[in-house]
Amino acid sequence: MKRRDLLKSALIAPAFESLRLKAAASAPPMKIKRVDTIYWKSREDAPFWPHWTWVRLHTDSGLTAVGETYPRNAGEAAMIHHHVARMLSGRDPRDIERIWADFYRTFDYQIAGGTEMRVLSAIDLALWDLLGKSLNTPVWRLIGGRSNPRVRLYNTCFPHKYDFNKEPEKIMAEILDRYGIRAIKVWPFDGAAQRNQHQFITVQDIDQALAPVRKLRDAFGDKIEILIEFHSNWNLTSAIRIARALEPYKPMWLEDMLLPGNFPQYRQLAEATSLPLIAGERVAGRYQFGQMLESRAFKYIMFDLCWCGGLSEARKIAAMADAWQLPVAPHTAGGPLLFYASTHLTTASTNVWIQESCQRFYESDWPKMLDNPLKPAEGGIAAPDAPGFGMEIKPEIWRHPAAVVETTEL
Repeated sequence: MKRRDLLKSALIAPAFESLRLKAAASAPPMKIKRVDTIYWKSREDAPFWPHWTWVRLHTDSGLTAVGETYPRNAGEAAMIHHHVARMLSGRDPRDIERIWADFYRTFDYQIAGGTEMRVLSAIDLALWDLLGKSLNTPVWRLIGGRSNPRVRLYNTCFPHKYDFNKEPEKIMAEILDRYGIRAIKVWPFDGAAQRNQHQFITVQDIDQALAPVRKLRDAFGDKIEILIEFHSNWNLTSAIRIARALEPYKPMWLEDMLLPGNFPQYRQLAEATSLPLIAGERVAGRYQFGQMLESRAFKYIMFDLCWCGGLSEARKIAAMADAWQLPVAPHTAGGPLLFYASTHLTTASTNVWIQESCQRFYESDWPKMLDNPLKPAEGGIAAPDAPGFGMEIKPEIWRHPAAVVETTEL
């Protein structure tokens, strides 16, 4: 089979799709009658570090469902109320694929991506949540069932108790002892990028940035995996220099070294180092991911369900990666629904390498805002069995004094 034909075949619904469609058809008819959004102007406005927009759909059947995106909250909410809400009026919310396609073609006239794609992602997630609730079944069951009872996790070191540049071994010891997590992601090269305005890196810069990586290897040896994030801070020449300096430390991957979209340059980087590359959290839609796969530069494919087009598009992207025999590793460093929805996808997928998690979220932020916060165990996470995505927001959060809440009646 030619590679192009293989890509096309990845977009064809798998065998279970007909069963899912039959299940969806049995969902009771509904109409969306109201759309709410909620966001906070600053992460400091609430004790749970919010930086996302939630969209809540109300139906005439009494069911509600939630979608999520981030981080341009006011712009996302404005687009939902000024444009998207009326596009949902009269639509059957069970017709998820049709709604996605119609919305995407409308947004494409405005240049698909940015706010349009983030809002489409939030609406798509809310529709899947609604479908699961209407059928009284978890979303992972609707998209293929339980392939992975527990999904392996790594920890991203958002600010919590320790600074990963100074005491990464303390973070690693906690997540290993408490949760069995054996992988940690750090970004020690970002300081040099800021100092040098992304133009160059010196030997001294590299030696300083390697300090936390050395500490982790010295303390834990090969018992753990180290992942290095770069936030697209570097040009090709600097990236090659950094990658070669990291090779003795055997990180699992080098993430987002270059700006997204420069796939031929990523191919040059891949050819210049023995270390595997990953990218994709800032890539939107299957068409861009198709170009990414064609570059043959990456050993893992990353996507963000709140940015790439929602669960509907993420499933297609994962299937495309599978056709290339590549694993996926979802980005989840956003709001809580992103983690819940990603866990449903990885539970049902058969080409999952690992999934992101943040100790700060499940230890500090989520217990303050959710009735049922997910928490790792035995090195991984299990998707909830509750209907929809299973995330239960405390009712008082919708009435938080600093929250910006808007409503559109349909």
